[in-house]
Amino acid sequence: MLAYYLVLTVHVIVCLFLIIVVLLQSAQSGDLAAAFGGQGSQTAFGPRGAATIMTKLTTWCAIIFMLTSITLSIMSSKKIGGGSNGSVLSGQKPPTQQSPPAKK
Repeated sequence: MLAYYLVLTVHVIVCLFLIIVVLLQSAQSGDLAAAFGGQGSQTAFGPRGAATIMTKLTTWCAIIFMLTSITLSIMSSKKIGGGSNGSVLSGQKPPTQQSPPAKK
């Protein structure tokens, strides 16, 4: 139970940090139309330069975010943490109530 909340806390912190890191990065090109308009060797998403500290932080935040997402989904499916009582796919059907046939 403690592990679930620890992973959840790390997940939320990494999520917020990832948002901040992505928003702080500068754009690689002016706009998408300029990338296709004869800019020489540039690709559609700008030139490929050396990896800066921001791109490395973005990569690591994305990796940690994916790992914590998978871990949380596994933990909640095994009911280690704050999972629900069942799954939609568990085969439990709600009780149905049949109405009497219509009279002519």
